[in-house]
Amino acid sequence: MMTITYPVKKGIYINMTNRCPCACTFCLRQNGDSVYGSDPLWLEREPTIEEVCADIDKWDLKNYEEIVFCGYGEPTERLDDLLEVAKYIKSKSDIKIRINTNGLCDLIHGEKTAHKLKGLIDTVSISLNATNKEDYLKTVRPKFGIDSYEAMLNFTKDCTNYVPNVIMTVVDVVTSPEEQELCRKICESVGATLRIRPYED
Repeated sequence: MMTITYPVKKGIYINMTNRCPCACTFCLRQNGDSVYGSDPLWLEREPTIEEVCADIDKWDLKNYEEIVFCGYGEPTERLDDLLEVAKYIKSKSDIKIRINTNGLCDLIHGEKTAHKLKGLIDTVSISLNATNKEDYLKTVRPKFGIDSYEAMLNFTKDCTNYVPNVIMTVVDVVTSPEEQELCRKICESVGATLRIRPYED
């Protein structure tokens, strides 16, 4: 039985893919096969849009504050499918929808993508995790190489034109207070809000 959706605090999380173009040094996938007491999040195969929507229907969304595209993979690997699921959610509920992403969507798909989120996604949370492209390359280890950092920042800036709430995150255990302050300034420069998140979150 695959885990497609699972509850975390006041949200329902959607696990649509295990694909990811990064190999972050702090990735939770290195520690096991689940988070927050969920069932295993490694997928036997990627669920269809219909399967994802059916799994969402198992939950009474009135009891939750948001739906989050975030599983054991980079959700924007399946951007078009993700947006179809978001349309389905919007058709039945006014619950807020968030994407947790590494911000490399444009590189994954070879085109600008932020405009596609308009009207469907309420919050985009993008992993920053470094103050320069060299440290980013060492920490995040993206398959796209040194240009990934700039692409992530450009995607973030683009998102501020189409998504109401754009957040950038750093993990507390891999950044110093000085780096976190630099990250805050980077966020301000692209119009995003910084969130420093605990390692296990």
